[in-house]
Amino acid sequence: MRPFSAACERNRVPILEILARLFADRKAVLEIGSGTGQHAAYFAPALPNLVWQPSDVAVHLAGIRMWTDEAGAPNLRAPSALDVDDPWPELEADAVFSANTCHIMSWPQVETMFEAIARLLPPGGVFALYGPFKYGGRYTSESNERFDAMLRTDDPKSGLRDLHELLPLAARCALALEEDNAMPANNRLLVFRRQDIPRSA
Repeated sequence: MRPFSAACERNRVPILEILARLFADRKAVLEIGSGTGQHAAYFAPALPNLVWQPSDVAVHLAGIRMWTDEAGAPNLRAPSALDVDDPWPELEADAVFSANTCHIMSWPQVETMFEAIARLLPPGGVFALYGPFKYGGRYTSESNERFDAMLRTDDPKSGLRDLHELLPLAARCALALEEDNAMPANNRLLVFRRQDIPRSA
């Protein structure tokens, strides 16, 4: 049986509305943490101008493949194994999308992911990050506060990430925040762009 996420079904339309604009001039997108595979199966056919590469830890690949096989989109690649703690597969992409990943990672894993994305993307590359976030230590809703408490009870290393902590990390990785889009259910879609680093004289 295919894995299924009700949240993916609910959020896919508003996410696609933004990705269609962000990725209009992109050629290849790496999705980090594809989960069930529902996003990949929905987004790739709707964005035929680019190649969509889903990825996740090995245990999720079979479920993702069920969705991608059924979608049958010519621009949708088979899922690739990607664990942020391990060497990343050799891929070429000028955009990255990731949904609901930062809060299930430890902070060192979030740092590793940003650093790897910065190495992957060319100057001008786009990184779209979806999920719930805090702002200056404050939650945007009571439901997000409860969700954060649940996450930290299950794994003290996880939890909602604060934009005020993500921004310095992004800056160290030459990723500049361009957009902070409000999304349904108290989520956000953050858009970073890879900066060109001038060579020192």
